[in-house]
Amino acid sequence: MMSVLSCITESHNIWLVLIAAAICVVGSWVMIRLFHRAVTATGTQKLGWHVLTATSLGATIWCTHFIAMLGFNPGVPIGFDPVLTIVSLLVAVIGGAVGLMVSTSKLVRMAPIFGGALIGLAIVAMHYTGMMGYRVQGLVSWNMPYLIASIALAVAFGSLSLHIAMNKITRSGQFLAAGVLVAAIVSLHFTAMTAFQVYPLLIEGDYSNPDAMQALALAIAGVAVLILGAGVTSYFIDDSLRAEAYERLRRMALIDSLTSLPNRVSFDARLEHDLETVTRTGGKVALVGIDLNRFKDINDQRGHSVGDYVLKVLGQRMNDLLRDGEFIARLGGDEFAAVQRVKDDSTLTHFLARLQTALFESITVDGYPVVTGASIGVALYPDNATDQATLINNADLAMYRAKADLGKVICFYDQSMDETVRARRTLANDLRDAMKAGQLDIHYQVQTSIPSGRILGFEALARWKHPQRGNISPAEFIPIAEENGLILYIGEWVLRTACAQAAAWVQPYKIAVNISPAQFTHADLPKLVRDVLEETGLAPNRLELELTETTIFTDKERSLDMLHQIKALGVDIALDDFGTGYSSLDTLRTFPFDKIKLDRSFISEVESSPQAKAIVRAVLALGKSLDISVLAEGIETQGQLSLLTHEGCDEAQGYLLGRPAPLPDLIASGQLTLLTPEVLRQAVAKAKEMDKGVSMSSGVAIGSAA
Repeated sequence: MMSVLSCITESHNIWLVLIAAAICVVGSWVMIRLFHRAVTATGTQKLGWHVLTATSLGATIWCTHFIAMLGFNPGVPIGFDPVLTIVSLLVAVIGGAVGLMVSTSKLVRMAPIFGGALIGLAIVAMHYTGMMGYRVQGLVSWNMPYLIASIALAVAFGSLSLHIAMNKITRSGQFLAAGVLVAAIVSLHFTAMTAFQVYPLLIEGDYSNPDAMQALALAIAGVAVLILGAGVTSYFIDDSLRAEAYERLRRMALIDSLTSLPNRVSFDARLEHDLETVTRTGGKVALVGIDLNRFKDINDQRGHSVGDYVLKVLGQRMNDLLRDGEFIARLGGDEFAAVQRVKDDSTLTHFLARLQTALFESITVDGYPVVTGASIGVALYPDNATDQATLINNADLAMYRAKADLGKVICFYDQSMDETVRARRTLANDLRDAMKAGQLDIHYQVQTSIPSGRILGFEALARWKHPQRGNISPAEFIPIAEENGLILYIGEWVLRTACAQAAAWVQPYKIAVNISPAQFTHADLPKLVRDVLEETGLAPNRLELELTETTIFTDKERSLDMLHQIKALGVDIALDDFGTGYSSLDTLRTFPFDKIKLDRSFISEVESSPQAKAIVRAVLALGKSLDISVLAEGIETQGQLSLLTHEGCDEAQGYLLGRPAPLPDLIASGQLTLLTPEVLRQAVAKAKEMDKGVSMSSGVAIGSAA
């Protein structure tokens, strides 16, 4: 040990030794930091970090060695073999790279120890390769115990350093690993230099220049600083990029990208925090559910870009109105939620007033004002709920109550809302049972030609007779069926049953069947219609499908394709409830409608309202100009019928002409007559044969066209 210290103090320039030590300490710390980045990276990034780490490690080992060598005074002139000097650098870099990759390979349990040992051997190989290129005027001999000790120290400290680096990822662990790596490099170098012994053989005229050696040492130190600086810079750049990426991911996870408001995740966390706070300290929390009223109309009529713009403006408005203790988030679509720590009733009132102002103030789009409006529901904690889930549910109930009541904008939760929801859920379960138990029935309402008074057809209407509650209005159970996904099954049942019953009529009247938006959106409607016609034997020209403009507005291209497929079967299509909803003239121009059904709301006022009469007259004129038949719904008085007759309306339907009735009643009244079973079987067979013939002829036509 004393010999090693004597070697350092007596045979070296202490200033160059200190420079070498500084390079070694900084380089080892940089290498360990870069190594940790390589450990956590994957794929090509892992390889890149390994290359950068190996370069820093090799530069640290090599620069420490050569700066210290330049500070070594063997007592004789010296020189360096350039080839072996460069080779020694490559040995340090390549050997270090192999050791680093083995350390992170996870091939064996002790991979870090084996990898560290390889790095220790790389330090040894670099040093002794460099010493082979160290030219002195004298005879060189080696003290074998010190030489062996230098190798053992490098391997032992190298293994320990990588073991610590892989298993202690704390900052103190990094410093410890770097310190042990410094020990590996320094102990190898100075122990090996102690083993190095020179016996002078001076040759006249050959000498070394100490000043030049010191200048070279400083140059090497400068290069080392540049290399290590590049490593440090890349590390901190990566750190900065990681921080930015983390912040972006955090914003993506917590912030709505369109409105820049907090999203549902942020909302849940904030609400949970506020509820915990008031539970400990007392007070109340108001949860405000917000649903935009006319956002779907804006999206459909103006396009999604306008819809997005409206959401951005509303989001900015609501964000700007927030005060201390208030929070608002976008939950998705056109739904928002606000939270307020309620100090007193006036603070909540003012908060709701500010929200209402922001939501109902018009937004100018392309020079036109757009007003979305909103339905707002409010629930209070702990008054209306004892936990977060119940509070959210109750605020939703209040919001839907506000949406259902056109005269209300803001609705506060009360206990009766739960009772309403329970009643609807019970009715939904009863409806499922009714479908299985055969409680549903079809009533038919007559459709009449106004000029001749003869029957043209019947509209099939679903009816439900509840075993306890009696007859339940379609206005009550159809929305429940739509909410619970039952409308698809009910709609198919009505279509199949109505076609089967109509096929058994002697009179070839048309049968009109309503198609719900859910059927049109989710079902393969053309295939269903074709299958039903084949199974029942009903002639396609006797079936008329009724759908509203809202049904087809969501996806015009798909809707147009479906309607053309249905028309190709020979089925008629009627536009129901015309005059409500969008009532776009472009829809009549684009889609292949055979009939327009004028909504009953206009007919009910046609005798008393000049505006309603003008609208009816305009629709009738439109139908004539487009050669589309017009049927007026809801005829209840003779005056209405007379006015429509005078205006030239084609068809009518309503209580005046006939109330919806079950099939047996229509048969008993003589309006319908059934075919005999044998005739019915023949008719079905003939219809199927005709349908097969149409399919075959279509195939020939397609083949010829091809």
